[in-house]
Amino acid sequence: MPISYPSDAEQLRAEIAAAAARMIAEDGADFGSAKRRAVKQILGNRKLRGDVMPDNAQVEAEVRIYNELFFGDTQPARLLALRQLALQLMTELAPFAPYLVGAVLNGTAGAHSDIRLHLFAESAKDVEIYLLNKNIDFEVSEGARTNPKGDPVEVLSFMWQGEGVHLSLHAPDDVRGNSGKTERADVNALRRLLEEDAG
Repeated sequence: MPISYPSDAEQLRAEIAAAAARMIAEDGADFGSAKRRAVKQILGNRKLRGDVMPDNAQVEAEVRIYNELFFGDTQPARLLALRQLALQLMTELAPFAPYLVGAVLNGTAGAHSDIRLHLFAESAKDVEIYLLNKNIDFEVSEGARTNPKGDPVEVLSFMWQGEGVHLSLHAPDDVRGNSGKTERADVNALRRLLEEDAG
């Protein structure tokens, strides 16, 4: 049976994914900027030819490998602590149907990871007033994603119990418009995940 060697494109894609994963695990870079920086690091000023940019799933797999190799003694405890904090926060924010997304959910969270939640509220002002009533100071920005209507999503960011938190605010109807595009977990799903972690 002939040995199949990876093509140049596959090899380059794997190299970019591994370099991006290191930046995510070590520096807390987001996937998009990590991939761009990895391309620059590997190719310099040469043009990226063909379909060699790894997708997020490939980079995420590399982050898992990197975490196991270099942070195997600390990353699992860090992930557990972030998931427990996320559960507390989601319980606090129950009126806005919170869902956990990102590295804390998918298991790749490390030293630089923040808690990311999607909230579903009639008005962004409702969430802002709720946080102000809890004496939480937050910054408002526009997220990279848009809602189903194409409008930018408002993001509220703040520190909570020493950890960075980012709340993406969506309309209640948008909760059904996900269609599996973003992996997410409600409070009950996160509780089950924590039970699995404990088991």
